[in-house]
Amino acid sequence: MLTFIIKRIVSGITVLVAISVATFFLLYYSGSNIARNILGEYATPDQVAAKEHELGLDRPIIVQFGEWASQAITGNLGVSWFTSQGVAESLLTRLPVTLTLLIVAIIAIAIFATLIGIAAAVKRGWIDRVVQVGAVVGEAIPSFVLGVIFVTIFAINLAWFPATSSIQPGAPGSAWVLSLTLPAIALVLNGMTSTAQQIRSAVIAQLEKDYVRTLRSRGIPETVVLFKHVLRSAAPAGLTVLSLHFIGMLGGVVIIEQIFALPGMGALAVQSTVLGDTPLVMGVVIYTVIIVIIVNLLVDLANGWLNPKVRVS
Repeated sequence: MLTFIIKRIVSGITVLVAISVATFFLLYYSGSNIARNILGEYATPDQVAAKEHELGLDRPIIVQFGEWASQAITGNLGVSWFTSQGVAESLLTRLPVTLTLLIVAIIAIAIFATLIGIAAAVKRGWIDRVVQVGAVVGEAIPSFVLGVIFVTIFAINLAWFPATSSIQPGAPGSAWVLSLTLPAIALVLNGMTSTAQQIRSAVIAQLEKDYVRTLRSRGIPETVVLFKHVLRSAAPAGLTVLSLHFIGMLGGVVIIEQIFALPGMGALAVQSTVLGDTPLVMGVVIYTVIIVIIVNLLVDLANGWLNPKVRVS
């Protein structure tokens, strides 16, 4: 198991380095004049040149990346070029909002998709047809479209929820619940049916195997067969789909946070990218990739625990 974990960690670090290099070079060649954006359109050429020298933008890109990487390794991601606030500080104030939204959504998807998928696999009939149609509809309608619909109906027309986020430093738990309910539902509805479809297919495949008939012939209760044996064997497929949904939501949450005015990492990513704030963009990328690596590692460990063959492969 230790070798299994080490391989996954090394693979994740390799991905992190590759994405960091690619992002830094893409930002460098984006063509935006950062110094003039910071100083304003009325800044003189001398002022712009002085600002570029202050930020190190007049040095070769290799030198710039080397200096950034040497600090990033120690955990110092620098300061924002526009706000002079520490990048790590900016991210840590927004990360809880994004992670709370994603974790609540993925837990809800896992629970409802598992129950619906099992019901569709066992009962078949109309439940099965609803799941299959819902999987197609859920994939066809993006979460941000559902978000706009929910804001219009439940926030603006009915005023059941706030139209914009009320999450602030020190805000009570009720503010978090009210602000995150609609975006979480939008994410859940978008991913639940397709996940249920995958779990349904995995459960059906397990129900047709010989060991299930053997367990039933021994008089083992159907619920034990289903939840202790079948579900565990079908779980790796479901976990893989859930991890893909989590990673997909991590990208899609950018638009969701804009719609609901949530002070999360998605909104920060949009703002820093538009401004060309390289330290902040790099910080967002690093944190996002680390989250993806951790999620993939946890899923691999869970799959390895459920199925020892995964560790061998």
